[in-house]
Amino acid sequence: MSYKIGTFTFHVVLAPLEWPMTSDIESIDGLSPKEAVRQGRVKNAPYVVKGKRYVPISVAKSATYQEVGTASWYGNETLRQKGGHMTANGEAFDPRKPTAAHKHLPLPIHVKVTNLGNHRSIIVRVNDRGPFSGNRIIDLSAGAAKKLGFYNQGTARVKVETVEI
Repeated sequence: MSYKIGTFTFHVVLAPLEWPMTSDIESIDGLSPKEAVRQGRVKNAPYVVKGKRYVPISVAKSATYQEVGTASWYGNETLRQKGGHMTANGEAFDPRKPTAAHKHLPLPIHVKVTNLGNHRSIIVRVNDRGPFSGNRIIDLSAGAAKKLGFYNQGTARVKVETVEI
């Protein structure tokens, strides 16, 4: 499936269930991650990573979500591995696409991310869970980090806000 938001085009491809996951999710809604993906139970289901339980916010509450904090990026490590990787939403992960991982937003959802250092913005599709280290609020794909101008630095101070499509 492909769709366009402003100047951004999103191509959504479902990943085969045999692909590895991009994160260390132990369970989603009490099921194995791949069984939860197969049943379509990932949108705002509670999940466990490294023994910690995360509960995503409701779809209604996500409509007004805004947060300022640190963003990081992930993804180039998957290019070196054989086969592909599946996001927590069951989509094929492509580090060049405008996607992101978030701990508490329902999947999938679109957010506008603004780099507060240079005021560049991008709309990304949140289709994965994370980041699970440090005090970061969002993990962006490598491609999104490049467009926002912080790929070489690794992190940036950003504003994240949901957008209606």
